[in-house]
Amino acid sequence: MRRLFGTDGIRGEANLYPVTTEIAMQVGRGLAFLVKQRSHRHRIVIGKDTRLSGYMIENALAAGICSMGVDILLVGPLPTPGIAFITTSMRADAGVVISASHNPFADNGIKIFAADGYKLPDDEELAIEDLIFSQKMASLRPTAEEVGRATRIDDARGRYIVYLKNAFPADYSLDDLHVVLDCAHGAGYGVAPHVFSELGAKVTTIGVEPDGTNINRDCGALRPEVMAAKVREVGADIGLALDGDADRLMVADEHGTILDGDQIMAICAEDLLASKKLRHKTLVATVMSNIGLDQFMRERGGRLERTQVGDRYVVDRMRTKGYNFGGEQSGHLIFLDYNTTGDGILAALRLLGVMLKENKRLSELAGRMTAMPQILENVRLPHRIAPSSIKGLEQLVTAREAELGAEGRILIRPSGTEPLIRVMVEGPDQTRISLMAGEICEHIQQQMPAKE
Repeated sequence: MRRLFGTDGIRGEANLYPVTTEIAMQVGRGLAFLVKQRSHRHRIVIGKDTRLSGYMIENALAAGICSMGVDILLVGPLPTPGIAFITTSMRADAGVVISASHNPFADNGIKIFAADGYKLPDDEELAIEDLIFSQKMASLRPTAEEVGRATRIDDARGRYIVYLKNAFPADYSLDDLHVVLDCAHGAGYGVAPHVFSELGAKVTTIGVEPDGTNINRDCGALRPEVMAAKVREVGADIGLALDGDADRLMVADEHGTILDGDQIMAICAEDLLASKKLRHKTLVATVMSNIGLDQFMRERGGRLERTQVGDRYVVDRMRTKGYNFGGEQSGHLIFLDYNTTGDGILAALRLLGVMLKENKRLSELAGRMTAMPQILENVRLPHRIAPSSIKGLEQLVTAREAELGAEGRILIRPSGTEPLIRVMVEGPDQTRISLMAGEICEHIQQQMPAKE
């Protein structure tokens, strides 16, 4: 039974349980205890996004880790995939990201990478919980010269920028491209503009003035229409929108038409198939991805393999079966040949590489995948509940699925990071599925049980 960790680490409103300094310190101590099982001087990387509450959580984590005799490397605001990269390049024992990703600024969270740059396995997250709640660490307090020390890595951004530029094809440049870049006032603000401008692009920026409270506010991957409008305004060739920790990407073509993760995956997967670099001819996506992506892959001699929702499950499937490309409709795109987790900046570079290779505008590439009409709705709740606890919901969904038959599907799931229930309805008739989605959302709101 999990008490702290969810599908993407610990997350919630900052300074309220479980995202408190007390818990953060204990998480730091628990993580330090785990890595000390290895026989060398131990180091843990700590990075964060631009939220105001990041300062207090960073200091609490650092205190907990140092109190167990483990050193810390502080990198400051840096994208989540950048922290994974620094963790492996510095040969650290683990990396900790202080971020709530796409959530509102009042939230924050803690997620952990293992030494290999992949998210900490479930069993190790549970081991940290056990250490915290069992009080097993109470008597373990190094003293004198055995306590840890902190070092700030001042050139972390520069290292990550160089790494990203090296992931872009060496025989291409962005000299003739105008890019609109929305960094969501988040962790990518100090990295992404440099990457694209140093590769030669003309860059028009949005969301690069974080003040601690404006992360994700009316900008970024959750509000891609802002970026799309700017593309139309300035006549750019492409628009790129990152989320708060820069691990997801949404794009717009030269007309300001928005492309989601499915459409980006289709473009990149087709390129990898054509160059015989898509391992086992398989793209990995989640149950949320559009049915049109299945058909797109089949028509090109490939296949789509689905997982449950969550980029960690996509990565797990890729690692288990030897696949090298996958992602989510929400914009998490994982190129395992380059990084161990979703990386919005890297994904943008790979997409731009395909455009240059084929000498085509993004609108021409995007038209190759035909998406089935799909409605996605979020029902915000005052507290987290399981869909199974909502009276009559299962019967309503079953009835509407029967109406759709083999031509569509309905998916109801709770968010792993927010008090939301997500409703997805897919089918050939846009008006029909819109009515179904509205009916289901209304039922959830009316029948939601009171908090016990």
